[in-house]
Amino acid sequence: MHKEKVANGIWWVDIPEAGLFVQCGCPADSVKQLFKRGLISEVERDGFTYETGPNAILLSDVALQGGEFANLAEFPVLQMLYRQGLIIPGHPRNDGTRPLLIGLPEQLQAQSSYIMHGSYGVPSVEELVESGCEPELARAIMRMKLRFAFGRMRDTSELLDLRVASSEATELRNGVFVRRKGFNLYEFTCGASSLTVDLSLQSGESFESPFTLPPRQIGRGYFSVVHIGEGDGWDAEKPCMGSIVVFQGRIYLVDAGPHILDSLTALGIGVNEIDGIFQTHSHDDHFAGLTSLVRSDHRIRYYAAPAVRASVAKKLSALMDIAEESFDRYFDVVDLALDVWNDIEGLEVRPLLSAHPVETTVLFFRACGANGPVIYAHLADIPTFDILRKMVTEDGLAPGVDRAYQERLERELLARADLKKIDAGGGSIHGSAMDFRSDPSPRILISHVAGPLSDQQKQVGSSASFGQEDIMIAGNEDYALDAVFRQLCSYFATPAYNVRMLLNCPKRRFAAGSLILRQGDPHEAIYLVVQGIVEVFDLSDGVRGTMGMGSLIGEYSALHDASAFRTFRAQSDVVSLRIPTVLYNEFLGRTGLGGEARRVAETRQFLQDIWLFGEMISFPVLRSLAQDSRTLVLAAGEGAAPGDGVHIVREGRLELMSGDERVAEIGKGSVFGGDEVLQKGEAQRVRALDDAELLSIPGKALLGIPIVQWKLFETLKKRMLSSIRH
Repeated sequence: MHKEKVANGIWWVDIPEAGLFVQCGCPADSVKQLFKRGLISEVERDGFTYETGPNAILLSDVALQGGEFANLAEFPVLQMLYRQGLIIPGHPRNDGTRPLLIGLPEQLQAQSSYIMHGSYGVPSVEELVESGCEPELARAIMRMKLRFAFGRMRDTSELLDLRVASSEATELRNGVFVRRKGFNLYEFTCGASSLTVDLSLQSGESFESPFTLPPRQIGRGYFSVVHIGEGDGWDAEKPCMGSIVVFQGRIYLVDAGPHILDSLTALGIGVNEIDGIFQTHSHDDHFAGLTSLVRSDHRIRYYAAPAVRASVAKKLSALMDIAEESFDRYFDVVDLALDVWNDIEGLEVRPLLSAHPVETTVLFFRACGANGPVIYAHLADIPTFDILRKMVTEDGLAPGVDRAYQERLERELLARADLKKIDAGGGSIHGSAMDFRSDPSPRILISHVAGPLSDQQKQVGSSASFGQEDIMIAGNEDYALDAVFRQLCSYFATPAYNVRMLLNCPKRRFAAGSLILRQGDPHEAIYLVVQGIVEVFDLSDGVRGTMGMGSLIGEYSALHDASAFRTFRAQSDVVSLRIPTVLYNEFLGRTGLGGEARRVAETRQFLQDIWLFGEMISFPVLRSLAQDSRTLVLAAGEGAAPGDGVHIVREGRLELMSGDERVAEIGKGSVFGGDEVLQKGEAQRVRALDDAELLSIPGKALLGIPIVQWKLFETLKKRMLSSIRH
């Protein structure tokens, strides 16, 4: 038996004598991590070229770790079934033995449903109609999907051998057993040999990206496109196909692939700066980054055609074991009408149904410049024209598409755009660059490909590097500074002319990795972040967090005329305004905000030091939480039911109670409550072991903050599973 660490949260266990190769843990891009470690390689046998790799997957006990998806088996399963050939008729690797999926019953059930929705999307005409599709369109979508599915949607159990792991040893295959020893802790045995795998992320760890991205700083112009992904789900060297559309300084994502947060950080974009996301479809290489967008202090607007939105909601619901309606708790959903220009505050977008195994749209974006309309076409996950033509059938009930649809889709895909990004991944479900040889568009980008472009592809279009920016319509305004101005007006609740006093300060730039303030050093100015991400930490007490646009670096220590309270480091390239402390105090004196600013800063700093609020929550939101909070003082021995919401221990020690029984002892900095925010359980009771002080934030103040709800959800699930013995 052999074990090795692949990446954080991913382990490899192989028992060659039993013919078993187990991938333990499957967060986003786990297949790419296996490629990089050489655990998947290309071989040739009996005239077939195919890949090696795992034939079993062990799932994490929980769907989330560190706020990110921990179980994304879609691409690992596809790699086993198709790239290894385990399901392909006549393939030398296909001996009738199905790959294994191993885990707790609830995770096996969740993954089965998630893989089914990832393969087929919305599974019935009736559910498509319920999502908002017209019946005729719903039937057309179902016919198309059934053609890709070879006429029948198969249950996950037909493709995989599902094995429940428990505290009792379960045989996997050929004398190899697995046993669950505790939360995320599994023991493999084969004869007299055994080894243990721990799938939990350790303190300070997160799921790793397989690639490193260079820091770039992008403009916040009038209309531009920033290229953040040109690869596919298999390319271990670059992110999956995706773009950022900037319009009038507002930032919109087109899809959210794996490790989207790393891409945003490299570009100096905080998740709170994202105005919206346009979704093309629900495959993991375009969907897995949605958890990163939940790490926002507001519900980001979610734009998609109704069928695409329903497909994504069902897949997310399956992964997280939550109601589909919960999607609205995390995103501000806006349905887009197909085939027409939808006006999004001046930016127009037109979705067009593509031919793909799940509900998919290509997207056209349009804005008006000095010389008329300018169009960006984002053609993700399109078919080759040869495949599309073979799908045509005259039988209106048979799997396939009508000729009218085929001709129209080809015509629309080849229509002129000022900038066009095309899926050229090839195969049975992706496009071909050669179909666009006669395309009249002046600039074509080849995307959704693994490795470098071929000579044929180079004759059709160009490639784009990470962070490359196409300016569609030049702008003359400083939209980034305007956004900071609005945040400051909200934070200080003072007339705009007062805030402009601060905005007249000089700009100071910090390169990624450089120190802005070092803990303990004196400083004569504070820094207002205009663009970029700042990491804040204090190793002495384990505090670590991030701050973004609109944050005031060093404000707390400046208000107390003290040296720097924490260390602040530029995580990306940072643009800031250097505000002398003398000027800041003059501003507070003139506005009469001095006392209020100190009170709010005290509570805000306390909240930022707590894990629940220490990640990219903007200053105005922290101010609102500070204003909504109340202080509860308990004498030693006194009991209380603080009510709904989240409660934080500022001083003292308390006992958490369930009825008359003690559940746990908690101290300074501990967080409890919040179950009822997620509509789970009831508010908890406490008893003070010594004089104690609590800061309580009501549940209604937290309902509009997705990152807080997301963290509470993860904590609740982990606590429930940690206490259950399977």
